[in-house]
Amino acid sequence: MKKYSITLLIVLTALTLSCSDDFTKREPPYSIDSENYFNSEADYNQALIGAYDLLQSTYLNAMLGEIASDNTASGGESATDVIGFQQIDDMTHTPVNANLKNLWDWMFAGVNRCNYIIEFKDKTDFANKNQVLGETYFLRAYYNFELVKWFGPIPLKNARFSTSDVTSLPRASVSEVYASIESDLLFAIDNLNPVPAQQGRVTKGAAQALLGKAYLYQDKFTDAANVLEALIGTNTYSLVADYNAIFENAGENGAESVFEVQYTDLEGAGFGCLQCSEGNVAVGFSGIRNYTGPLFDSGFSFNVPRQEAVNAFEIGDNRKNVAILDIVAWAAANGASYGTGYKHTGYFNRKYLPRKGDANIGDQNLTNPNNYRAIRYADVLLMAAEALNRGGIDDGRARNYVNLVRRRAFGDLNHDLTSSGPALTDQILAERRTELMGEGHRFFDLVRTGKAAAEIEGFTPNKNELFPVPIEEIQFSNGNWQQNPGY
Repeated sequence: MKKYSITLLIVLTALTLSCSDDFTKREPPYSIDSENYFNSEADYNQALIGAYDLLQSTYLNAMLGEIASDNTASGGESATDVIGFQQIDDMTHTPVNANLKNLWDWMFAGVNRCNYIIEFKDKTDFANKNQVLGETYFLRAYYNFELVKWFGPIPLKNARFSTSDVTSLPRASVSEVYASIESDLLFAIDNLNPVPAQQGRVTKGAAQALLGKAYLYQDKFTDAANVLEALIGTNTYSLVADYNAIFENAGENGAESVFEVQYTDLEGAGFGCLQCSEGNVAVGFSGIRNYTGPLFDSGFSFNVPRQEAVNAFEIGDNRKNVAILDIVAWAAANGASYGTGYKHTGYFNRKYLPRKGDANIGDQNLTNPNNYRAIRYADVLLMAAEALNRGGIDDGRARNYVNLVRRRAFGDLNHDLTSSGPALTDQILAERRTELMGEGHRFFDLVRTGKAAAEIEGFTPNKNELFPVPIEEIQFSNGNWQQNPGY
């Protein structure tokens, strides 16, 4: 104890001696803080990189979007392995859920980093400024879209959030949140280039696709059809002939990629800071437990496909063996071995399994370089088809778009859809399930089309359409925010 007291005394003495009049009148040689930034294009670009960085944490959104649905079971080692996952799978989650708290915190961190740039958007001018702002507004719209679809009403602000906001800033209504998202994306569309400034950065097409998706989630079918068909008409994107190639490392950022979250194998994550990972954490989490054998690496066996998801594929659908790994058949054919975890189904999410040769640095289960294909052109075609059909606009065009996707899936014209009206609606939604299996969209497709209660075991209507706001936020608001209904 004695040496620490002496050290503190020396430090305090030094500070006292330094605080002379001459010293306090000097200008500091260099000072940088939040208010003394954005003085150059480089400053804006560095802040923009920070705004992009939170995209890496959306591995959680994609994985839970499957676990919450009828596509996959939580899995893991036991009933207590990541208890938040287990509760969401069983539809028993409450406001006390560490994983939902993470999702809330990480998405708001992304919003806040965007708001920081927007708060100071007029401070310094430079030639490329509108491009930087276009990317910023897209990212804010993306984070807010994730928040509104998970939690419903959320606070909105055009500047950085402060600690007092939780007691003074109301949760904006869902319609207000979507209006903000639409405004941000319209600005982005007007200011982004069709070609990315750098691989992985957002484009005009990504903004158009996300705007169409936001319209679709609000049942604004005419608006959705207009923006999505405008994107299709640019011929910027195309379906990749080999569906399997999309999900291999060599297929990243390909012709079908409208927006893709970039991951690397750089070290930096730990179980105490999963959002610090530069890699796709969901890949290792979805891996085969105790696996030895060709092609794949092992993992933690979360997010395992259910039998009903496997059964959703029609006979002859080439997507099935890309989306679903039948581990029993694979092990028998390839001399592989594996362990069985909790809720083992015999199937794994093949699209996002860790592959051998990924050359991960550090913990391979936390630093996988497999990108998340957040918006694919096939998704754009299916969204356009849905908008045209559900909006009563043109079933012929709707069938054309969905049949483009099916022709790749089956390799022929014999499986084209010919129906119209509600029957076509059901077929389009079924097509979304099989085309996008394992990619995190299923739960929200069921909720927004009113089918969740019929398809998800344990789903309670007028409650489970949204997830609870973390208990800490409700408590800190001191009565300013009310919890979502049913929680």
